[in-house]
Amino acid sequence: MSAKPSFVALAAIAITATSAAAEGELNLYSSRHYDTDERLYSDFTDATGITVNRIEGKADELITRMQAEGANSPADVLLTVDTSRLERAKEAGVLQSIESATLEARIPANLQDVDNQWFGFSQRARIIFYDKTDVANPPTTYVDLADPAYEGQVCHRSSSNVYSQTLLSAVIQNHGEAAARDWAQGVVNNFARAPQGGDTDQLRGLVSGECDISISNTYYFARAIRKEVDGLPADARANIGWVFPAQNAEGAHMNLSGGGVAANAPNRENAILFMEYLASDQAQQYFSAGNDEYPAVPGVGLSPSVAELGLFRPDAVDLSEVAKNVPTAQKIFNEVGWE
Repeated sequence: MSAKPSFVALAAIAITATSAAAEGELNLYSSRHYDTDERLYSDFTDATGITVNRIEGKADELITRMQAEGANSPADVLLTVDTSRLERAKEAGVLQSIESATLEARIPANLQDVDNQWFGFSQRARIIFYDKTDVANPPTTYVDLADPAYEGQVCHRSSSNVYSQTLLSAVIQNHGEAAARDWAQGVVNNFARAPQGGDTDQLRGLVSGECDISISNTYYFARAIRKEVDGLPADARANIGWVFPAQNAEGAHMNLSGGGVAANAPNRENAILFMEYLASDQAQQYFSAGNDEYPAVPGVGLSPSVAELGLFRPDAVDLSEVAKNVPTAQKIFNEVGWE
């Protein structure tokens, strides 16, 4: 395999080739709400001279805004969390296809749009956490969560949450619609409480004793390893175990954070350069070190907090196909009474 160009080399080429790009700007619409991302933007500016102007908001609000702005939209790049939102942006017509040998080489095919309208840059595994003092035989697959043996033990987020929707969409993709409906009904039957709160709240439920088993993205727990998180003290975390599900089957479900170049990007070349920067080793390492995520680019090292969770096999399903199942997933949620 040929050596892949580093971002530093790419930036040097860009600065040499066009002073306009080096002195230009980038208008970023982002629904990533992490303060640690500030380092990503400042490092890009330091390397290229390109100023990053950032507008933050919820994903659906930003997509709607881009649609309303139309051809006059100042947006150059949209960054958001979860494949379903990336696919929603594509369907809304606010992204454009791009050609980038760097992105094609570095981002695995199952983590990018078939039309090159969006690319994944970081991942989170959605896994099973459990109270080791109460659960001797935790579920080892997502399917196991519906086992009547776990009645009254499971906590999960609401059906309106994209993480819930994408997980069920993956179950549909891997096991079929009928099996997915049975699974969703079984999980509802096993709820310890009505769906509520975010992922950290599912972990706190284990500490409070409301739940024996919960589902969360890995970076919420890894963050608590790296720094203090309210409700998840070190002594309580010692009683929490975790399982990367389906290691002998499809593998652990992955949520994706990614982005695409806006359909009417006024600074298109800068936008592509920024996307390529997010796929660089430097940025990929920071996704892990700064926000406890898994890099999208294979072979990039993990931060200690993420590495502590251990090795696992991820589900290699095409996330573009998974995203197409979201409407069916929502229908199933409604049918089985998953609030």
